[in-house]
Amino acid sequence: MVSTLTGGYLPLILATLVMVLPLLWMMISSFKAPNEILSTDLVILPESPSLANYEAAWNSVPIPRFFLNSVIVTSIGASIKVLLAIFTAYALVFVRFPFKRVIFVLILVALMVPPQVSILPNYVLIAGLGGVNTYWGIILPGLGTAFGTFLLRQYFLTVPTAMLEAAELDGAGHLRTLWSVVVPISVPTVATVALVTIVTEWNDYIWPLIITSEASRMTLPVGLTALQNSEGNTGSGWGILMAGTVLVIAPVLIVFAMLQRHIVSGLTQGSVTG
Repeated sequence: MVSTLTGGYLPLILATLVMVLPLLWMMISSFKAPNEILSTDLVILPESPSLANYEAAWNSVPIPRFFLNSVIVTSIGASIKVLLAIFTAYALVFVRFPFKRVIFVLILVALMVPPQVSILPNYVLIAGLGGVNTYWGIILPGLGTAFGTFLLRQYFLTVPTAMLEAAELDGAGHLRTLWSVVVPISVPTVATVALVTIVTEWNDYIWPLIITSEASRMTLPVGLTALQNSEGNTGSGWGILMAGTVLVIAPVLIVFAMLQRHIVSGLTQGSVTG
């Protein structure tokens, strides 16, 4: 019993607290008055919960515009990235072409290269093409997804070859086999790739900050910088910033809640045999 608690539940509880407590504190503080956040005494719960911080954040910067920009960039960028990952992984597993192993090695190398390395050449290229302060300028440099391709390839390798042979006997080409056979049985893995891609696109900060200078094209994470510049140096700034941050992370939490059933299914797939 003691070994179970110390070796299993205790590390799990500690890890959960480390991840959850900062988010919980931020959400609670977004409803606090300025004097409760900056007080020398620890104030856990607000005495009079208020939406004043959310109202101030909403009125300080054009959050609706930032939200729309994030939705456009994330939906288009994540959709294209997931589709590219599916097609690339399928080709690497089921299509014969020269230098397939070399291409896979290059994808593995791309996983190890920090994305910050490509910021300068990407900016020079996109700016030269006139992509500054445009949606496509934000989306285009990040369309390659080495992680999604690698994860899907590894799962596609477990697909029974008999199913592919049956589809081939029925006269199905690669495209029909992909969408009628491979993708339907890979939904958990595709959902996992989609969630990681959506979160990455939604939370991306550095590249949208560099490639945009107009509020009409800024995404929500970049909009937090504008919110900090307008409110961060005032006494009520912390509560307003926390309210703005809650607005940024809330859509991601909703997407996770919608996809978590598929993700859990993908993580436990193959664990039960018999």
